[in-house]
Amino acid sequence: MDDNQSFPRSTKLSLDDLPDLLTVKEVAQVLRVSPLTIKRWGKRGKLPAIRINSRGDRRYKKEAVLWLLGITQKIT
Repeated sequence: MDDNQSFPRSTKLSLDDLPDLLTVKEVAQVLRVSPLTIKRWGKRGKLPAIRINSRGDRRYKKEAVLWLLGITQKIT
């Protein structure tokens, strides 16, 4: 999936339409930072990742991303 396939820049992003689990690229696009920044935040505990499959791909809970934006209360 390329950068523009999931959230084209010309389309207004609706936070309600986000999936429950987001990829590094999706979170980076929502927060308008680089994917490397998202990975660094995960290492620092600012945005915890869920590791899936044998490669250890990262997924992020929608609630955690919204909390980081100040939209919802933190879910523990």
